[in-house]
Amino acid sequence: MRLFRSAEDRRQAKELQRELDLIEATLLENLGFASAVADAPARYLAEAGGKRIRPMLTVLTSQLGDGPSELVRRAAVAVEMTHLASLYHDDVMDEATLRRGVPASQIVWSNSVAILAGDLLFARASSLVSGMGEDAILLQAQTFERLCLGQLHETVGPQPGDDHIEHYIQVLADKTGALISTAARMGVMFGAGTAEHANAVTEYGERIGVAFQLIDDVIDLSPKKEQTGKRAGTDLRAGVATLPLLLLRNRAANGDTEAQALLTRIDAGVLAIAEGADLAVMDPEVAALYAHEVTRETEATAQRWADEAVAALNVLPKSPVKRALERMAESIVSREG
Repeated sequence: MRLFRSAEDRRQAKELQRELDLIEATLLENLGFASAVADAPARYLAEAGGKRIRPMLTVLTSQLGDGPSELVRRAAVAVEMTHLASLYHDDVMDEATLRRGVPASQIVWSNSVAILAGDLLFARASSLVSGMGEDAILLQAQTFERLCLGQLHETVGPQPGDDHIEHYIQVLADKTGALISTAARMGVMFGAGTAEHANAVTEYGERIGVAFQLIDDVIDLSPKKEQTGKRAGTDLRAGVATLPLLLLRNRAANGDTEAQALLTRIDAGVLAIAEGADLAVMDPEVAALYAHEVTRETEATAQRWADEAVAALNVLPKSPVKRALERMAESIVSREG
């Protein structure tokens, strides 16, 4: 993400990178365990890399106040550790085989070890936050609760009478938006910013989290394999409900015969793959869904969430920080991988 363009912005970018380097070193240090049985799995996903969007947000929003400090860096480490912990659990529940270009942790060890590694990271993140004051402890607990609720609601699925699309968006808000918003809020909190700015970046973080996941739904269908690094339609072939598919089901339910025909083909392909057919059996359906209007509607929905995120920043003063946050929202909806 190119968030810094002017000379002043680039100077800030260098300072931000220095802070992120410190946070990275502190993160890896705090992931160390005396027990060799715990140490390797606990460090595994962190050492595989990652965008570190959440620590970057924490450092950025701290500059709305006094800027980075030991407490800001500690908050950034705790938030990223919480994110890493959630990935261990997600991969087990989703039966994922890859994460960040390496085999998922349960493939290397086992489901039980992966779950326990995630639990260890949640515990370590809570330990870091415990010395940061009552507000931080409460925010960490509320965020953890939302992560769990999001995963539970995704696992159980919508209940009778629920709107399936509203249910899906709420899952995205809880599983992704909640932690991104916490990362942004903690930067203001521990950078000694104002409550008004803290509330603004909290709303911003929630909304860009949803936008990020909606664009992921589009990227899943993208034929541009060199950018996505995976076969187009991974989620679709696995029968995962994403927004394009949910929108297609809505159209089919409302009598759209074209949508009904494509949906019938998709459902048949998912069943065939589940019974052992080659993944290529669904190549035409993946391409058809990518070209369908529902995927353009998903892109428009992601753009709307990103626009609302930027609108939440209206109370912030003009500054390199505000510009960087605006560009982050822009880059999220324009990315192709």
